[in-house]
Amino acid sequence: MSFHPIGIFDSGVGGTSIWKEIHLLLPHEKTIYLADSINAPYGEKPVEVIKQLSFKNTDKLLSLGCKLIVVACNTATTNAIQDLRAFYNVPFIGIEPAIKPAALRSRSKTIGILATKGTLSSALFSKTSELYTHNMEVIEVEGNGLVELIESGRKDSVETEELLRRLLKPMLIKKIDCLVLGCSHYPYLIPTLKKILPQEVQIIDSGEAVARQTKAILEKNKLLNSSLDFPAPEFFSNKNPEVLAAIINSEAKNYQVSYLDF
Repeated sequence: MSFHPIGIFDSGVGGTSIWKEIHLLLPHEKTIYLADSINAPYGEKPVEVIKQLSFKNTDKLLSLGCKLIVVACNTATTNAIQDLRAFYNVPFIGIEPAIKPAALRSRSKTIGILATKGTLSSALFSKTSELYTHNMEVIEVEGNGLVELIESGRKDSVETEELLRRLLKPMLIKKIDCLVLGCSHYPYLIPTLKKILPQEVQIIDSGEAVARQTKAILEKNKLLNSSLDFPAPEFFSNKNPEVLAAIINSEAKNYQVSYLDF
């Protein structure tokens, strides 16, 4: 039995899409979520800056007693997780674009990947893509501007829909049948994406897979909390905690959102 919390961080509020899946699967686990919104988005920052921010976030979560760290950010995972695992003596769970399931599900062998520049240009992304997309057409699009709109509470705005229509145009022309969401912010755009994409296009994200992997690693390391309590999740933001609160309002009960300087 381990009463220590699971720590989760992202470059803002987007990683709450990952937190939601973990909380659903592991409701008896205490969770602490860090939204590094003051530095969002990570996707356009240099690799060394992404690594520095990832170490900063990890240090804060470990100071709060976390037993496992979920890097709920594609850009931080693809650019920093190897360094984090080499430096710290705690388990890390990363999040990568779900290229493999998209490649397996696609009938037309034409898939789209919507992600940040930092993810698309990373070595880990290139390696994963090469592994699973032989003989496939892959349309990669940088979602420039989307994270900023979500972080400012405008995920359902007309402006966001117009931007998505422009970004998705190359994918629609090529008639993709799977769209991979390569940023943990993007699941919050699914209602708008469904308005734009043909009905047959499958939208694929990594949330459930990350939750299953989190449970597996906790079991493997004998870190599962066997208590039957339902501990209240804690959320911290270093900018605009009200945006974070609005995002999770429909997903959590008995939760706490606070400002934290980190």
